[in-house]
Amino acid sequence: MFSLTVRRHFMIAHSLPREAFGPAQGLHGATFVAEVSFRRAKLNGDAIVLDIGAAGSILDDVLADLNYKNLDEHPAFTGKLSTTEALAQHIAGAVAARITETADGRALAGIDVVLRENPDAWAGFSLELPGD
Repeated sequence: MFSLTVRRHFMIAHSLPREAFGPAQGLHGATFVAEVSFRRAKLNGDAIVLDIGAAGSILDDVLADLNYKNLDEHPAFTGKLSTTEALAQHIAGAVAARITETADGRALAGIDVVLRENPDAWAGFSLELPGD
């Protein structure tokens, strides 16, 4: 399996109003490093997974909808907790929706999203795609 990873950072605000989250129950900010890996079984005709510039642009577009936003007010998280894991799942779905509009995107076997909150803690989500 081949993979290509692009990475960006973004900042959000949110609250996690459940006792399990301790002090994070109140409104607070977080800066994430988002790493999105694209997987496919075979390289394309140019011997790549997909164009690295296109992958970065798609991630930029997805993160632009989240960057500097209060997720408590974001429509994608209405009635949902915006945990790191849930945010990773949201990003994976949004990236997949955009990338699978391209020929190389339709050949992908999966997308993996890792969100790093700090050097010692991160969470992720893997989305399997039909691939070629």
